[in-house]
Amino acid sequence: MQKLIPEFEIIPAEGEETCGENRTPREMAERLSGQKAAEVRARLYAGGTPREDYLVIGADTVVEMDGRALGKPADADAAADMLRRLSGAEHRVYTGVTLLACCGGRRAVSFSEETRVVFYPMQESEIADYIRTGEPMDKAGSYGIQGIGGRFVKEICGSYDNVVGLPTAQLYQKLRALGLWNCI
Repeated sequence: MQKLIPEFEIIPAEGEETCGENRTPREMAERLSGQKAAEVRARLYAGGTPREDYLVIGADTVVEMDGRALGKPADADAAADMLRRLSGAEHRVYTGVTLLACCGGRRAVSFSEETRVVFYPMQESEIADYIRTGEPMDKAGSYGIQGIGGRFVKEICGSYDNVVGLPTAQLYQKLRALGLWNCI
């Protein structure tokens, strides 16, 4: 966010992430980003009238491999299973973003970005060592490209920031196209 907006507040969503059945990973990411944005807006303005102008940005990242979403691991065994699947293989990362704005009229816009990621093959000892760092435990797909997990990434095709969790360039373009950039 600092690449885009000098002053902002991070308010984590606290609700349960649910998106129903029969959704593609892209649809899941967009729906979950919408849920997060709506929850935060509701909490911000509970019992009162929203400010005249506001912008809430919700984002959620889903890792997909072979048509299956890889969420955050439930435990170390689940993280190891995911990392074994990613080892030496290609997967896709989708980040959904939802903008809830009241600036020259109320608007709700959702979009997503896709990035292709390829991992180097990983040894069992590398997987175990990485899990012991704790980094995989709160990350979709059990890795963080911006951290230690970046050492396993052979190549990406698309936005690096998207894999981190917020496609900043596309977000900037959307804010400009929607006339919201001047509201920040």
